[in-house]
Amino acid sequence: MASVNKLERHQARMAYLFITPTMLLFAVFMVIPVVMALYLSFTNYDVLSTNDWVGLDNYRRLIGDTLLWQTFLNVFYYAIVFVPLNLLISLLLAMLLNKKKGGVKLFRTFYYLPTLTSAVAAATVWIWMLHPEYGLINGLLSYIGITGPAWVSQTETAMVSIIVMTLWQSVGSNMIIYLAGLQGVPDYLYESARLDGASRFACFRYITWPQLRPTTFLVSVLSIIGALQLFDQAFVLTQGGPANVTKTPVYLIYQQGFNQLQMGYASAQAFVLAMAILVFSLISMKITKAEEPIV
Repeated sequence: MASVNKLERHQARMAYLFITPTMLLFAVFMVIPVVMALYLSFTNYDVLSTNDWVGLDNYRRLIGDTLLWQTFLNVFYYAIVFVPLNLLISLLLAMLLNKKKGGVKLFRTFYYLPTLTSAVAAATVWIWMLHPEYGLINGLLSYIGITGPAWVSQTETAMVSIIVMTLWQSVGSNMIIYLAGLQGVPDYLYESARLDGASRFACFRYITWPQLRPTTFLVSVLSIIGALQLFDQAFVLTQGGPANVTKTPVYLIYQQGFNQLQMGYASAQAFVLAMAILVFSLISMKITKAEEPIV
């Protein structure tokens, strides 16, 4: 018995020894910066000289900041267009590539490759593709007699341009998630349905889609959180314009902190965004738990 306790203590010491470097890195690069940002949100820190305690003034200022609330409306519009399209395209690709045929793995790789591309590098390529005069997309449209718009320079199409680019870059990873979900559906369910004379659409409606509800919920949550954190595409493609229609909360925080050097106010904006993401995540967890079957 004593030797067993000694072994357990040794294993516990070794476990703490191995996780200590990770915990130190987490504290240095996550915990300490968050605590410092929380403190700065109650000051008027401007990087250069001022660092006075102002209490809740920054948070009171947020209430009347129309530009901040416009950025939330921008990502809301982005989300209601992007998320359904993302789910639909990812699911269709996953169903097409969920087959044991030659060349399927190659196509899976091709569709997944954009996910590995840096967002900045991808946005730089898309700037050329969306150029109103010599861009690839408008060039193709001209062959069928359509004059393409100035995609990233018009208020009507600027956000659409960002949505198209992020769809191109994100459907690959969600396709892989859906593939895993599809391969987890038991084959006997389809066999029983086919024996009963069910059509392919009926199989999808009554078997595939219900079985993919947890997967769909996961992809939806990740996509909406990604929308709230949107930055790279708006920064490179449109610089938040025109007329702030593509400015996002993260981009506004970046401008407030690094361009206008209002780090205190930018920290308050960041915590409002963090609280929005936290509330949404908690609601998502509650919904997921409510939908879990009772064993």
